Amino acid sequence: MRLEGKTALITGGGEGIGKATALLFAKEGARVGIMGRTKSKLKQVAEEAEGPGEITAFEGDVSSEADAKRVVEDFYKKYGRIDILFNNAGILEGGTVVTTTADVWDRTININVKGVFLMSKYAVPLMAKHGGGSVINNSSVLGIVGMENCVAYNASKGAVRQITRSMALDHAKENIRVNSICPGYIKTKMDVEFMGNPPDAEEQLDKIAAGMIPLVRRAEAVEVGHAVLYLASDDSKYVTGSDLVIDGGWTTL
Repeated sequence: MRLEGKTALITGGGEGIGKATALLFAKEGARVGIMGRTKSKLKQVAEEAEGPGEITAFEGDVSSEADAKRVVEDFYKKYGRIDILFNNAGILEGGTVVTTTADVWDRTININVKGVFLMSKYAVPLMAKHGGGSVINNSSVLGIVGMENCVAYNASKGAVRQITRSMALDHAKENIRVNSICPGYIKTKMDVEFMGNPPDAEEQLDKIAAGMIPLVRRAEAVEVGHAVLYLASDDSKYVTGSDLVIDGGWTTL
């Protein structure tokens, strides 16, 4: 078990990559806290946990400083340490610089960027107190390359990569490693919702992936989870300030 005796706090843990990673971490022996805004989804994930680890739900909004502080403190009170923080929560709403509303811009930046800042602000000192840890920030291939009609998302994910570099430098001497993941086309509801939830969304997305991804498919969420597991575990103990791209070859084109 690669995470035996470790604790991990995961934001956006009610579905998608966050859920898949939480379930994987529990199988690998971790005591996992999942944070999200929908209590019923968090509870369902916690009930699905298998293996020697466990999952506990913590309801909260990463864009709220009060919620971020409360959840970090409650997690620490329950488990006595924070070894791993996976800043996974994120949203995607379409629009160009002309069509994006100020509300969409603010909401995207608040969740995708401010959320990383707030959770890290309160978790990092507790990691340092116990000798270090690993922070993994969920960026995107769209933090590396551009895509039309999602200017706020692109901007937010580029910011996450730079936050990652800054944190890696700032906290290296505290034995805190900070890395980002940059997923490409993943089988989650985010892309389906971005398309407007058409009935054939999955088929459309598979066709898009087949036409532009060298590996000719979309990834399962758990495949991203395994990359997060690598960065969370001691297997990557000399890796910090890096972007781990999980895109089937998209960014090589």
